[in-house]
This record gives sequence, C-alpha cells and structure tokens, in this order.
Amino acid sequence: MSSILLALIIGGAFGAVLDRVGAANPTLIGKMLNLSNLHLMKAILLAIGTGSVLMFGGQMLGLVDVAHMSVKTAYIGVFVGGLLLGFGWALSGYCPGTSLVGAAAGRKDALVFIAGGLLGAAAYMATYPAVKDSGLLDKIAGGKVTLGTVPDAKYEGLTALPGDLLGIALGLAFIVVAFILPERITQKQPAAATV
Repeated sequence: MSSILLALIIGGAFGAVLDRVGAANPTLIGKMLNLSNLHLMKAILLAIGTGSVLMFGGQMLGLVDVAHMSVKTAYIGVFVGGLLLGFGWALSGYCPGTSLVGAAAGRKDALVFIAGGLLGAAAYMATYPAVKDSGLLDKIAGGKVTLGTVPDAKYEGLTALPGDLLGIALGLAFIVVAFILPERITQKQPAAATV
C-alpha cells in the first residue's frame, strides 16, 4: 500500500511540475514545435540530461541497481509508432502524459485527446494479429540492446563503449544544449492588419 501512496505522491508532484513548465499547454507545445518559444524544449532537455547523469552516475557509484534498468525491444513498429505519436503531439499539443495533466487542470480538449487515445489503443488491439503478421513487430538490432555496454546488465551493447560513461556524456550534452539554446529560432509572426 505504501508503494501505491508513494507513486501517487510522485506522480502528483511530476504532474504539477509539467503543468508549471507549460508541458500541458497546447499553445506552448505549438510554439515549441514551430521554434518560436523554446522555454519548454530547454526544460525537457535539462530534465532528460539531468536524469541521465544521475542514473548512470548512480549506477557507476553503486547507488542505482542495474537490475532496475529496463530496455524496450527494438523493432520497426517502435519507429512507426514514434512517428505517429510525434504527428499526434504536433497536431493536438498533447502526448499521453501531458493530456492527463491537462485534464486534471480542467482542459476539455485534453479529455477529447484521452478519448481518442483510448479509441486508438482499442483499434490497435483489434488489428494486432494483422500488425504482428506484417513484420512490424519483428526484432531488429538484436532486440533489447543498449548503445554502450553496461556492466552487470542483461542487455547486449551495440558498441564496446562503456554504457555508463556514454549515458553520462549524452546527458551532459543535453544539459549543455539546454543552456545554449536560444529563446527562439524563428521570429514571431507579425499580427495581421485589420481593416
């Protein structure tokens, strides 16, 4: 029971942070994607980079158990699904997690997105046999693999590079990009003149 309570507290705190940085605001998502307001992108890059440095650094120091590492299986369907998710995110301004935050904040458009996501999941379940037969779910690159080799992990590395150091290096690169990224790349569009 205490793990459920902890999950609710951490989830609530995470949702509050997402709402605070604007990750559940479709207008800010649109501005980020058209590169006219990069505050949210900077926050995302900083969070991913910090999490990567802490996780892989913790593994190297023995503070994080490698057994908790979970690697998803690589197959073409993951890339197709990622493209569909990105298209839906750009179109609606929501991803599955931010839609729940938006709904909790009282946004009705988030409820419509959630309903569409549930309908999409049902459609995938109904067509799963055909998708499986298409080869989209066949493993590629050995299935569950990591970019570098992580000591004591049950996953193969695509390279002989030390995975922990690679994870820290990539995390630090994300942090640096978050700090050097400008506030906007494209200029604000002037308001249309009214007659």
